[in-house]
Amino acid sequence: MPFGRRTDRWRLVASSLLLASGLASAQTLPEREDTAGALAPVLVTGDGAWQRRWLAPGSVEVVDGEELRAGQLQINLSEGLGRVPGLVVRNRQNFAQDLQISVRGFGARAPFGVRGVRLFVDGIPASAPDGQGQAANFPIGSAERIEVIRGPFSVLYGTSAGGVITLYTQDGARPTEWRTGLAGGANGLWRLSTQLSGQTGAAGQPGWSYTLDAGKFATDGERAQSAASRSTGNLKLARSHEGGRTVLVLNRQSSVAQDPLGLTRADFDADPGQTTTAATQFNTRKSVSQTQAGLAWEQALGDGHRIELMGYGGQRQVRQFLAVPTGAQIPAGSGGGVIDLARDYWGLNARWRLDRRYDSGRLTVATGLAADRQTEDRLGYENFVGTTLGVQGNLRRDETNRASTLDPYVQAEWRTDATTLMAGLRHSRVRFSSADRYIVAGNPDDSGEVRFDGFSPVLGVRREITPQLQAFASVGRGLETPTLNEVAYRASGLTGLNPALNASRSQSAEAGLRGRYGWGSWSATLFETRTRDEIVVLSNSGGRSTFQNAGRTRRHGLEVAGLLQWGRLTVTPSFTWMDARYRDGFLTCAGTPCATPTVPVAAGNRMPGLARQQAYLQLAWEPGWAGSVFTFEALHTGRMAVNDRNTEFAAASTVFNLGVRFEQTRGDWTWREFLRVDNLTDRAYAGSVIVNEGNGRYYEPGARRSAYVGVELVRRFR
Repeated sequence: MPFGRRTDRWRLVASSLLLASGLASAQTLPEREDTAGALAPVLVTGDGAWQRRWLAPGSVEVVDGEELRAGQLQINLSEGLGRVPGLVVRNRQNFAQDLQISVRGFGARAPFGVRGVRLFVDGIPASAPDGQGQAANFPIGSAERIEVIRGPFSVLYGTSAGGVITLYTQDGARPTEWRTGLAGGANGLWRLSTQLSGQTGAAGQPGWSYTLDAGKFATDGERAQSAASRSTGNLKLARSHEGGRTVLVLNRQSSVAQDPLGLTRADFDADPGQTTTAATQFNTRKSVSQTQAGLAWEQALGDGHRIELMGYGGQRQVRQFLAVPTGAQIPAGSGGGVIDLARDYWGLNARWRLDRRYDSGRLTVATGLAADRQTEDRLGYENFVGTTLGVQGNLRRDETNRASTLDPYVQAEWRTDATTLMAGLRHSRVRFSSADRYIVAGNPDDSGEVRFDGFSPVLGVRREITPQLQAFASVGRGLETPTLNEVAYRASGLTGLNPALNASRSQSAEAGLRGRYGWGSWSATLFETRTRDEIVVLSNSGGRSTFQNAGRTRRHGLEVAGLLQWGRLTVTPSFTWMDARYRDGFLTCAGTPCATPTVPVAAGNRMPGLARQQAYLQLAWEPGWAGSVFTFEALHTGRMAVNDRNTEFAAASTVFNLGVRFEQTRGDWTWREFLRVDNLTDRAYAGSVIVNEGNGRYYEPGARRSAYVGVELVRRFR
């Protein structure tokens, strides 16, 4: 499925770069050695992450691990990434469905997990080959940094990469450090975690660096039927050798969570703290266990040449009880109300890189091949036995689904102190197949196969105007394939892969200015994305979602961010304005099955799940006694549509948080304590929305006023 021809619309987007301005917050920070090694999914120039942000011809934001953890519960990414413009991380207060993450509008349609945004941990994908991902296994306690890539350059990470979030864990170093922390608070929430990092061998002859991170948390939940618990473990081993490096990563995650479901508008207005009856009747819940390992190796070959190899593999098991009415499970094609999934997955990435310095600048070229594959055995059962609900009943689905990708890519960069020129090209080939073993009267063999492919080119430039001021611009094209869940059903109501569902194709452009001075830094970015064949919900009821392509959409906006310091006061503001609309009208369905959609969605309607404005402000004051830092945060989210027809909207909201933390050090011991109060004014608001939810239960309430305390003890062994 090749990309379409260049159009007048795309030429208009490209020409708009001449008038645009912006980049994510670029603060003056010391250059650090890169710790990614061969696990980095695409080109790494060898500079520290902080310097790459300043020199990049695209939107890259870096959040330091200590900054991510300071005064936080260290459970969800939503705690520390609010300052990144263009990024939305909403806490559903529902651990059965994970966070709701979107970047410049990509990913907002996901009713669970993460779609349209690629996730990585130490270069190992936390997104499956079909584009479905989860952030629950991000080891925040041992994070060295998180990088957020927005805009055209994210397409170099593969399909369904409207944005990229990648976490790098710390490398162990000398002296050995042991850290343990305990936090707790509202709704019976508690978190216990410990980290150990260090290095074997002698100081003159270091051996393996190691970082071990283990933790557990549990909560009774904000609402009835929302209790959850999760255990995680992450081990990273790294060793440098002459001209190269080897990295081994192992992690394990298991969780059990109840699902309170969303609320209708009437229920939300009456009492946002309630839980719909269906959730308790069917005891909706989900259990997950995942184990994976990754190995990376890189070796210099001389004269600037380097080989990098990375491989990973893992297993994931999911068991979920849904609130599908028993009557909806009677038709022969129903998949039931219980999901039982076992997935095996693996991937490889092999890359050659050339890195040479010349008198006039530095040239870096990389080319490689990435391959990923997943195989999942999916069973479906009725969620009732007789009149007893919420238990496993008769088998209704039995199939093996496979997804594979094969992506060759190339990227080149020429850089001087004043200029960066970067270009890249990736070709993605995605194949889905399904082998159906549940064949009964009224439910024929639904085996099938679909394929998608396309090129993703990108071009960017950075130019220094003064030593304190830079301009940049980039353009690119990408594609987003549907996930296996999205392609699993046809509009007719039958199971079997949907051959009518195409990948969406996007054309993106951004440009801007960024500056850094003695008092801080600032940035401003204009961006635009035009998409054809946007993937949208066709129908969503009876536990079954079908999808279609909706024609053309347009998302354009402005991102502004900064870091300002006056004495002991630090101010961190960010603001995103985005207008996201359907450019073409289309027809959708009101129920399932739906052979012919009849409900109109008008051209010009707002795309659901996307607020027009989002603003963040943090004030941090360090009075200078007992290592204290007082923080005040404000997060404003604008009004957003909850469905394609724009018949309902979640109201705008502003939430305030207040916190204080302390730190004391005596010799090799350090104590840290924090106290925070979230939603200081006890605002009732929709923390997230379930886009196009078939029962009208669109609204997921945000947490009411909540207080938390925590303590951390650090010991260094010299």
